[in-house]
Amino acid sequence: MTKLNAADDTFRARLAEYVPEDCFRPITPAYLEDPRGNLHGIAGLVVAPRTVEEVSAVVRTCFESRVPIVPFGGGTGLVGGQIMTDDPAPVILSLERMKSVRQVLPLESIIVAEAGATLMSVQQVAEDAGFLFPLSLAAEGTCQIGGNLATNAGGVNVLRYGNMRDLCVGIEAVLPDGQIWHGLSRLHKDNTGFDLRNLLIGSEGALGIITAASLKLYPRPAAFCSSIMTVESPEAALSLLAKARTIAGETISAFEIIQRTGFEFLAEVMPNVRLPFETHPDWSVLIDFGLQSGKNGDAMMIELFEFGLEEGLVTDGLIAQSEGQRADFWNAREHIPEANRLIGAIASHDVSLPLGNLPIFIERAFNEIAALGPLRINCFGHLGDGNLHFNIFPPDGEKRDFYMDMKSRLEELVYELVHKLEGSISAEHGIGRIKVEALQQYADPTKLSAIKTIKYALDPGGIMNPGSVVPN
Repeated sequence: MTKLNAADDTFRARLAEYVPEDCFRPITPAYLEDPRGNLHGIAGLVVAPRTVEEVSAVVRTCFESRVPIVPFGGGTGLVGGQIMTDDPAPVILSLERMKSVRQVLPLESIIVAEAGATLMSVQQVAEDAGFLFPLSLAAEGTCQIGGNLATNAGGVNVLRYGNMRDLCVGIEAVLPDGQIWHGLSRLHKDNTGFDLRNLLIGSEGALGIITAASLKLYPRPAAFCSSIMTVESPEAALSLLAKARTIAGETISAFEIIQRTGFEFLAEVMPNVRLPFETHPDWSVLIDFGLQSGKNGDAMMIELFEFGLEEGLVTDGLIAQSEGQRADFWNAREHIPEANRLIGAIASHDVSLPLGNLPIFIERAFNEIAALGPLRINCFGHLGDGNLHFNIFPPDGEKRDFYMDMKSRLEELVYELVHKLEGSISAEHGIGRIKVEALQQYADPTKLSAIKTIKYALDPGGIMNPGSVVPN
Protein backbone atom coordinates (compact mmCIF):
# COMPACT_ATOMS: atom_id res chain seq x y z
CA MET A 1 0.00 0.00 0.00
CA THR A 2 1.31 3.43 -0.94
CA LYS A 3 1.92 5.95 1.81
CA LEU A 4 -0.38 8.95 1.82
CA ASN A 5 0.70 12.53 2.16
CA ALA A 6 -0.46 14.13 5.42
CA ALA A 7 -1.36 17.26 3.45
CA ASP A 8 -4.06 15.31 1.60
CA ASP A 9 -7.48 16.76 2.42
CA THR A 10 -9.01 13.30 2.63
CA PHE A 11 -6.57 12.28 5.32
CA ARG A 12 -7.11 15.48 7.31
CA ALA A 13 -10.86 14.91 7.22
CA ARG A 14 -10.38 11.31 8.39
CA LEU A 15 -8.15 12.44 11.27
CA ALA A 16 -10.65 15.15 12.26
CA GLU A 17 -13.20 12.41 12.93
CA TYR A 18 -11.08 11.16 15.84
CA VAL A 19 -9.37 14.20 17.37
CA PRO A 20 -10.78 17.62 18.35
CA GLU A 21 -10.29 20.56 16.02
CA ASP A 22 -8.18 22.37 18.61
CA CYS A 23 -5.48 19.72 18.16
CA PHE A 24 -4.59 21.07 14.72
CA ARG A 25 -1.85 23.70 14.67
CA PRO A 26 -0.52 26.08 11.98
CA ILE A 27 2.63 24.85 10.25
CA THR A 28 5.17 27.41 11.46
CA PRO A 29 8.97 27.51 11.02
CA ALA A 30 9.41 26.45 14.65
CA TYR A 31 8.37 22.91 13.66
CA LEU A 32 10.58 22.75 10.58
CA GLU A 33 14.01 24.12 11.53
CA ASP A 34 16.78 22.63 13.63
CA PRO A 35 18.77 24.76 16.12
CA ARG A 36 21.91 24.84 13.97
CA GLY A 37 20.09 25.80 10.78
CA ASN A 38 21.39 22.77 8.90
CA LEU A 39 18.02 21.24 7.98
CA HIS A 40 14.64 22.51 6.84
CA GLY A 41 11.76 20.10 7.17
CA ILE A 42 8.39 19.49 5.56
CA ALA A 43 4.98 18.78 7.09
CA GLY A 44 1.48 18.06 5.88
CA LEU A 45 -0.13 18.64 9.27
CA VAL A 46 0.90 19.67 12.77
CA VAL A 47 -1.19 18.04 15.47
CA ALA A 48 -0.89 18.71 19.22
CA PRO A 49 -2.95 16.19 21.22
CA ARG A 50 -3.85 16.88 24.83
CA THR A 51 -4.23 13.31 26.12
CA VAL A 52 -2.68 9.92 25.52
CA GLU A 53 -6.00 8.80 24.02
CA GLU A 54 -5.78 11.59 21.45
CA VAL A 55 -2.17 10.61 20.68
CA SER A 56 -3.41 7.04 20.19
CA ALA A 57 -6.14 8.22 17.80
CA VAL A 58 -3.63 10.17 15.70
CA VAL A 59 -1.16 7.28 15.54
CA ARG A 60 -3.86 4.70 14.77
CA THR A 61 -5.21 6.83 11.92
CA CYS A 62 -1.72 7.30 10.51
CA PHE A 63 -1.08 3.56 10.83
CA GLU A 64 -4.23 2.69 8.92
CA SER A 65 -3.47 5.26 6.20
CA ARG A 66 0.30 4.67 6.04
CA VAL A 67 1.02 8.33 6.81
CA PRO A 68 4.44 9.00 8.42
CA ILE A 69 4.66 10.61 11.86
CA VAL A 70 7.44 12.80 13.26
CA PRO A 71 7.23 13.18 17.05
CA PHE A 72 8.14 16.71 18.13
CA GLY A 73 9.21 17.86 21.58
CA GLY A 74 11.13 21.03 22.35
CA GLY A 75 12.82 21.08 18.95
CA THR A 76 16.30 21.29 20.49
CA GLY A 77 17.72 18.09 18.98
CA LEU A 78 21.03 18.50 17.17
CA VAL A 79 20.97 15.48 14.81
CA GLY A 80 17.77 16.10 12.86
CA GLY A 81 15.58 13.55 14.60
CA GLN A 82 12.70 16.05 14.69
CA ILE A 83 13.12 17.19 11.07
CA MET A 84 11.87 15.16 8.10
CA THR A 85 13.06 16.49 4.76
CA ASP A 86 11.76 13.91 2.27
CA ASP A 87 8.29 13.21 0.88
CA PRO A 88 5.70 12.08 1.71
CA ALA A 89 4.94 15.01 4.00
CA PRO A 90 4.39 13.72 7.55
CA VAL A 91 2.15 14.50 10.46
CA ILE A 92 4.24 16.36 13.00
CA LEU A 93 2.90 15.18 16.34
CA SER A 94 3.79 17.78 18.96
CA LEU A 95 3.65 16.95 22.68
CA GLU A 96 3.56 20.65 23.63
CA ARG A 97 0.10 20.45 25.26
CA MET A 98 0.89 17.35 27.34
CA LYS A 99 2.93 19.25 29.93
CA SER A 100 1.42 18.35 33.30
CA VAL A 101 3.24 16.94 36.28
CA ARG A 102 0.73 14.29 37.26
CA GLN A 103 2.15 13.21 40.60
CA VAL A 104 4.91 13.87 43.10
CA LEU A 105 5.38 10.94 45.49
CA PRO A 106 7.81 12.01 48.26
CA LEU A 107 7.82 8.65 50.08
CA GLU A 108 8.85 6.91 46.85
CA SER A 109 11.13 9.69 45.53
CA ILE A 110 9.18 9.61 42.26
CA ILE A 111 7.75 12.29 39.99
CA VAL A 112 5.34 11.44 37.17
CA ALA A 113 5.47 13.94 34.30
CA GLU A 114 3.97 14.14 30.85
CA ALA A 115 6.21 14.16 27.82
CA GLY A 116 5.64 17.82 26.95
CA ALA A 117 6.74 19.14 30.34
CA THR A 118 9.98 21.08 29.99
CA LEU A 119 12.98 19.81 31.86
CA MET A 120 13.17 23.08 33.80
CA SER A 121 9.54 22.79 34.95
CA VAL A 122 10.16 19.27 36.27
CA GLN A 123 13.32 20.47 38.04
CA GLN A 124 11.30 23.26 39.66
CA VAL A 125 8.47 21.02 40.84
CA ALA A 126 11.05 18.64 42.30
CA GLU A 127 12.79 21.51 44.06
CA ASP A 128 9.52 22.82 45.47
CA ALA A 129 8.96 19.35 46.94
CA GLY A 130 12.42 19.38 48.53
CA PHE A 131 14.05 17.07 45.96
CA LEU A 132 16.48 17.19 43.07
CA PHE A 133 15.77 15.99 39.55
CA PRO A 134 19.40 15.89 38.41
CA LEU A 135 19.26 15.94 34.60
CA SER A 136 20.84 19.26 33.57
CA LEU A 137 21.27 20.54 30.01
CA ALA A 138 21.95 23.90 28.42
CA ALA A 139 18.54 23.69 26.70
CA GLU A 140 16.63 22.78 29.87
CA GLY A 141 14.25 25.74 29.56
CA THR A 142 13.04 24.46 26.17
CA CYS A 143 13.74 20.73 25.89
CA GLN A 144 10.99 18.39 27.00
CA ILE A 145 10.90 15.21 29.06
CA GLY A 146 9.67 13.09 26.15
CA GLY A 147 12.55 14.24 23.97
CA ASN A 148 15.01 13.74 26.82
CA LEU A 149 13.85 10.13 27.06
CA ALA A 150 13.66 9.56 23.32
CA THR A 151 17.30 10.60 22.97
CA ASN A 152 18.51 9.22 26.33
CA ALA A 153 19.80 12.69 27.18
CA GLY A 154 22.97 13.10 29.22
CA GLY A 155 24.24 16.50 30.32
CA VAL A 156 26.63 17.59 33.02
CA ASN A 157 25.54 15.35 35.92
CA VAL A 158 25.86 11.94 34.27
CA LEU A 159 29.01 11.24 36.29
CA ARG A 160 26.94 11.04 39.47
CA TYR A 161 23.35 10.33 38.45
CA GLY A 162 23.55 8.68 35.04
CA ASN A 163 21.77 9.34 31.73
CA MET A 164 18.02 9.79 31.36
CA ARG A 165 17.71 6.01 31.07
CA ASP A 166 19.04 5.71 34.62
CA LEU A 167 16.53 8.29 35.90
CA CYS A 168 13.40 6.58 34.57
CA VAL A 169 11.46 3.70 36.16
CA GLY A 170 8.31 3.68 34.04
CA ILE A 171 6.85 4.91 30.74
CA GLU A 172 3.48 5.48 29.16
CA ALA A 173 3.71 5.28 25.39
CA VAL A 174 1.75 4.84 22.18
CA LEU A 175 3.06 2.10 19.89
CA PRO A 176 3.09 2.37 16.06
CA ASP A 177 -0.32 0.73 15.64
CA GLY A 178 -1.95 3.09 18.14
CA GLN A 179 -1.99 0.77 21.14
CA ILE A 180 -1.35 2.48 24.48
CA TRP A 181 1.24 0.88 26.72
CA HIS A 182 0.32 1.72 30.31
CA GLY A 183 3.81 1.25 31.67
CA LEU A 184 3.99 3.99 34.30
CA SER A 185 5.39 1.57 36.83
CA ARG A 186 7.03 2.87 40.00
CA LEU A 187 8.83 -0.42 40.58
CA HIS A 188 12.60 -0.54 40.82
CA LYS A 189 12.55 -4.29 40.22
CA ASP A 190 10.33 -5.90 37.59
CA ASN A 191 11.64 -9.00 35.84
CA THR A 192 8.54 -9.80 33.77
CA GLY A 193 9.84 -10.29 30.27
CA PHE A 194 11.61 -8.02 27.81
CA ASP A 195 12.29 -4.47 28.97
CA LEU A 196 10.08 -2.37 26.70
CA ARG A 197 10.87 0.74 28.74
CA ASN A 198 14.55 0.62 27.92
CA LEU A 199 13.77 -0.25 24.31
CA LEU A 200 11.76 2.95 23.88
CA ILE A 201 14.27 5.14 25.74
CA GLY A 202 16.82 6.24 23.17
CA SER A 203 14.74 5.04 20.21
CA GLU A 204 14.24 8.62 18.96
CA GLY A 205 10.58 8.16 18.09
CA ALA A 206 11.28 5.29 15.71
CA LEU A 207 9.45 2.70 17.85
CA GLY A 208 6.65 4.71 19.43
CA ILE A 209 5.74 7.96 21.14
CA ILE A 210 6.48 8.45 24.83
CA THR A 211 3.63 10.36 26.48
CA ALA A 212 4.58 10.27 30.18
CA ALA A 213 7.21 8.88 32.53
CA SER A 214 7.86 7.99 36.16
CA LEU A 215 11.18 9.57 37.08
CA LYS A 216 13.54 9.25 40.04
CA LEU A 217 14.06 12.08 42.50
CA TYR A 218 17.10 12.50 44.73
CA PRO A 219 17.78 14.33 47.98
CA ARG A 220 18.93 17.88 47.34
CA PRO A 221 22.59 18.36 48.32
CA ALA A 222 22.93 20.45 51.46
CA ALA A 223 25.45 22.64 49.65
CA PHE A 224 27.48 22.85 46.45
CA CYS A 225 31.15 23.59 45.95
CA SER A 226 32.51 24.51 42.53
CA SER A 227 36.02 25.13 41.32
CA ILE A 228 37.69 25.81 38.02
CA MET A 229 41.33 24.74 37.73
CA THR A 230 43.81 25.15 34.91
CA VAL A 231 45.47 21.87 33.98
CA GLU A 232 48.55 21.06 31.95
CA SER A 233 46.82 18.68 29.55
CA PRO A 234 43.82 16.36 29.12
CA GLU A 235 45.96 13.57 30.59
CA ALA A 236 46.58 15.73 33.66
CA ALA A 237 42.83 16.35 33.88
CA LEU A 238 42.20 12.59 34.03
CA SER A 239 44.77 12.19 36.82
CA LEU A 240 43.04 14.98 38.71
CA LEU A 241 39.67 13.25 38.22
CA ALA A 242 41.06 10.03 39.66
CA LYS A 243 42.26 11.89 42.76
CA ALA A 244 38.95 13.74 43.04
CA ARG A 245 37.17 10.39 43.22
CA THR A 246 39.43 9.38 46.11
CA ILE A 247 38.87 12.64 48.00
CA ALA A 248 35.20 13.34 47.28
CA GLY A 249 33.74 9.99 46.24
CA GLU A 250 30.12 10.15 45.13
CA THR A 251 29.83 13.85 45.92
CA ILE A 252 31.36 14.66 42.51
CA SER A 253 28.42 15.80 40.41
CA ALA A 254 30.30 17.06 37.37
CA PHE A 255 33.82 17.17 35.98
CA GLU A 256 33.98 19.19 32.76
CA ILE A 257 36.94 19.92 30.50
CA ILE A 258 37.23 23.23 28.64
CA GLN A 259 39.77 24.13 25.98
CA ARG A 260 41.13 27.64 25.39
CA THR A 261 39.10 28.08 22.21
CA GLY A 262 35.85 27.89 24.19
CA PHE A 263 36.82 30.94 26.24
CA GLU A 264 38.13 32.75 23.15
CA PHE A 265 34.81 32.24 21.35
CA LEU A 266 32.87 33.51 24.36
CA ALA A 267 35.04 36.62 24.54
CA GLU A 268 34.57 37.20 20.81
CA VAL A 269 30.81 36.81 20.38
CA MET A 270 29.33 36.86 23.91
CA PRO A 271 31.35 39.54 25.75
CA ASN A 272 28.72 39.84 28.50
CA VAL A 273 29.52 36.33 29.75
CA ARG A 274 31.89 36.66 32.70
CA LEU A 275 35.01 34.51 32.25
CA PRO A 276 37.01 33.09 35.16
CA PHE A 277 40.54 33.99 34.00
CA GLU A 278 41.97 37.11 32.36
CA THR A 279 44.35 34.97 30.34
CA HIS A 280 42.60 32.01 28.76
CA PRO A 281 44.27 28.72 29.80
CA ASP A 282 44.95 26.05 27.22
CA TRP A 283 42.99 23.55 29.29
CA SER A 284 40.87 23.82 32.40
CA VAL A 285 38.42 21.68 34.35
CA LEU A 286 35.18 22.75 36.02
CA ILE A 287 34.40 20.61 39.05
CA ASP A 288 31.17 20.49 41.03
CA PHE A 289 30.64 18.77 44.38
CA GLY A 290 27.10 18.22 45.73
CA LEU A 291 27.65 17.92 49.47
CA GLN A 292 25.92 16.14 52.28
CA SER A 293 25.26 17.99 55.51
CA GLY A 294 28.43 18.48 57.53
CA LYS A 295 30.82 18.02 54.59
CA ASN A 296 33.38 20.76 53.93
CA GLY A 297 33.54 21.23 50.19
CA ASP A 298 36.18 23.95 50.30
CA ALA A 299 38.51 21.70 52.29
CA MET A 300 38.11 18.85 49.80
CA MET A 301 38.63 21.19 46.85
CA ILE A 302 41.75 22.72 48.43
CA GLU A 303 43.14 19.23 49.07
CA LEU A 304 42.54 18.38 45.41
CA PHE A 305 44.16 21.62 44.22
CA GLU A 306 47.22 21.12 46.43
CA PHE A 307 47.61 17.58 45.13
CA GLY A 308 47.43 18.91 41.58
CA LEU A 309 50.10 21.51 42.28
CA GLU A 310 52.45 18.99 43.89
CA GLU A 311 52.05 16.54 41.01
CA GLY A 312 52.45 19.20 38.31
CA LEU A 313 48.90 18.69 37.05
CA VAL A 314 47.46 22.09 37.99
CA THR A 315 48.83 25.61 37.57
CA ASP A 316 46.03 27.84 38.86
CA GLY A 317 42.52 27.65 40.21
CA LEU A 318 39.52 29.37 41.72
CA ILE A 319 36.99 28.08 44.24
CA ALA A 320 33.59 29.75 44.07
CA GLN A 321 33.11 31.90 47.14
CA SER A 322 29.41 32.50 46.59
CA GLU A 323 26.47 31.06 44.71
CA GLY A 324 26.83 33.97 42.29
CA GLN A 325 30.43 33.05 41.48
CA ARG A 326 29.45 29.39 41.07
CA ALA A 327 26.71 30.50 38.68
CA ASP A 328 29.29 32.53 36.71
CA PHE A 329 31.49 29.44 36.30
CA TRP A 330 28.58 27.38 34.99
CA ASN A 331 27.19 30.20 32.91
CA ALA A 332 30.46 30.33 30.97
CA ARG A 333 30.45 26.56 30.45
CA GLU A 334 26.81 26.41 29.36
CA HIS A 335 27.18 29.25 26.84
CA ILE A 336 30.00 27.59 24.91
CA PRO A 337 27.56 25.77 22.56
CA GLU A 338 25.81 29.06 21.77
CA ALA A 339 29.15 30.75 21.07
CA ASN A 340 29.97 27.85 18.75
CA ARG A 341 26.72 28.43 16.88
CA LEU A 342 27.45 32.12 16.47
CA ILE A 343 30.96 31.44 15.17
CA GLY A 344 29.69 28.74 12.78
CA ALA A 345 31.21 25.26 12.80
CA ILE A 346 32.28 23.39 9.70
CA ALA A 347 31.73 20.07 11.46
CA SER A 348 30.38 19.24 14.94
CA HIS A 349 30.88 15.96 16.76
CA ASP A 350 29.42 14.43 19.92
CA VAL A 351 31.64 11.46 20.70
CA SER A 352 32.58 9.29 23.64
CA LEU A 353 35.71 7.30 24.37
CA PRO A 354 37.10 5.11 27.12
CA LEU A 355 38.65 7.52 29.61
CA GLY A 356 42.14 6.15 29.07
CA ASN A 357 41.91 6.83 25.33
CA LEU A 358 40.68 10.43 25.58
CA PRO A 359 44.15 12.06 25.63
CA ILE A 360 45.26 9.87 22.71
CA PHE A 361 42.22 10.89 20.67
CA ILE A 362 42.67 14.59 21.40
CA GLU A 363 46.37 14.60 20.50
CA ARG A 364 45.91 12.63 17.28
CA ALA A 365 42.83 14.53 16.17
CA PHE A 366 44.49 17.92 16.75
CA ASN A 367 47.58 16.83 14.80
CA GLU A 368 45.67 15.32 11.87
CA ILE A 369 43.39 18.35 11.53
CA ALA A 370 46.33 20.76 11.79
CA ALA A 371 47.88 18.96 8.82
CA LEU A 372 44.83 19.97 6.73
CA GLY A 373 45.21 23.69 7.37
CA PRO A 374 44.84 26.44 10.00
CA LEU A 375 41.45 25.28 11.23
CA ARG A 376 40.29 26.02 14.77
CA ILE A 377 39.10 23.31 17.16
CA ASN A 378 36.86 23.73 20.17
CA CYS A 379 37.09 20.59 22.31
CA PHE A 380 35.09 20.54 25.53
CA GLY A 381 32.64 18.36 27.38
CA HIS A 382 31.89 15.88 30.10
CA LEU A 383 35.31 14.45 30.92
CA GLY A 384 33.97 12.45 33.86
CA ASP A 385 31.94 10.17 31.58
CA GLY A 386 34.18 10.31 28.50
CA ASN A 387 31.91 12.52 26.38
CA LEU A 388 33.62 15.15 24.21
CA HIS A 389 32.08 17.79 21.98
CA PHE A 390 34.68 18.13 19.25
CA ASN A 391 33.86 20.96 16.85
CA ILE A 392 35.92 22.31 13.95
CA PHE A 393 35.80 25.90 12.71
CA PRO A 394 37.31 28.00 9.90
CA PRO A 395 40.42 30.11 10.55
CA ASP A 396 39.92 33.33 12.47
CA GLY A 397 38.25 35.98 10.32
CA GLU A 398 37.03 33.56 7.65
CA LYS A 399 33.54 32.24 6.97
CA ARG A 400 32.64 28.58 7.20
CA ASP A 401 30.95 28.64 3.77
CA PHE A 402 34.35 28.55 2.10
CA TYR A 403 35.25 25.38 4.01
CA MET A 404 32.06 23.34 3.87
CA ASP A 405 33.51 21.11 1.16
CA MET A 406 35.80 19.78 3.92
CA LYS A 407 32.91 18.72 6.17
CA SER A 408 32.69 15.08 5.04
CA ARG A 409 36.44 14.65 5.19
CA LEU A 410 36.63 16.08 8.70
CA GLU A 411 33.76 13.91 9.94
CA GLU A 412 35.39 10.82 8.48
CA LEU A 413 38.71 11.71 10.12
CA VAL A 414 37.11 12.16 13.55
CA TYR A 415 34.85 9.11 13.35
CA GLU A 416 37.61 6.83 12.06
CA LEU A 417 39.84 7.85 14.96
CA VAL A 418 37.02 7.43 17.49
CA HIS A 419 36.24 4.00 16.07
CA LYS A 420 39.88 2.88 16.23
CA LEU A 421 40.05 3.98 19.86
CA GLU A 422 36.93 1.95 20.81
CA GLY A 423 34.65 4.96 21.13
CA SER A 424 31.18 5.92 19.93
CA ILE A 425 30.20 8.37 17.18
CA SER A 426 27.25 9.52 19.30
CA ALA A 427 27.52 10.02 23.03
CA GLU A 428 24.37 11.92 24.02
CA HIS A 429 22.85 13.65 20.98
CA GLY A 430 21.54 10.50 19.31
CA ILE A 431 21.59 9.42 15.65
CA GLY A 432 18.60 11.26 14.19
CA ARG A 433 18.87 11.64 10.44
CA ILE A 434 22.27 13.30 10.29
CA LYS A 435 24.21 10.31 11.64
CA VAL A 436 22.31 7.43 10.03
CA GLU A 437 25.00 6.81 7.42
CA ALA A 438 27.76 6.96 10.02
CA LEU A 439 25.89 4.47 12.20
CA GLN A 440 25.68 2.05 9.29
CA GLN A 441 29.42 2.39 8.76
CA TYR A 442 30.68 2.09 12.33
CA ALA A 443 28.16 0.08 14.34
CA ASP A 444 28.57 -3.64 14.90
CA PRO A 445 26.80 -5.48 12.03
CA THR A 446 24.97 -7.79 14.42
CA LYS A 447 23.67 -4.80 16.36
CA LEU A 448 22.50 -3.15 13.14
CA SER A 449 20.69 -6.31 12.10
CA ALA A 450 18.93 -6.50 15.47
CA ILE A 451 17.96 -2.81 15.32
CA LYS A 452 16.35 -3.29 11.91
CA THR A 453 14.54 -6.44 13.02
CA ILE A 454 13.09 -4.68 16.08
CA LYS A 455 12.14 -1.62 14.04
CA TYR A 456 10.17 -3.52 11.45
CA ALA A 457 8.64 -5.92 13.97
CA LEU A 458 7.11 -3.04 15.93
CA ASP A 459 6.60 -0.67 12.99
CA PRO A 460 5.96 -2.82 9.90
CA GLY A 461 4.52 0.13 8.00
CA GLY A 462 7.60 2.22 8.64
CA ILE A 463 5.52 5.23 9.71
CA MET A 464 7.33 6.14 12.94
CA ASN A 465 9.87 8.90 12.32
CA PRO A 466 11.03 7.35 9.03
CA GLY A 467 14.67 7.96 8.22
CA SER A 468 15.64 8.50 11.85
CA VAL A 469 18.09 5.94 13.32
CA VAL A 470 17.16 3.34 10.69
CA PRO A 471 17.47 4.11 6.96
CA ASN A 472 14.20 4.39 5.03
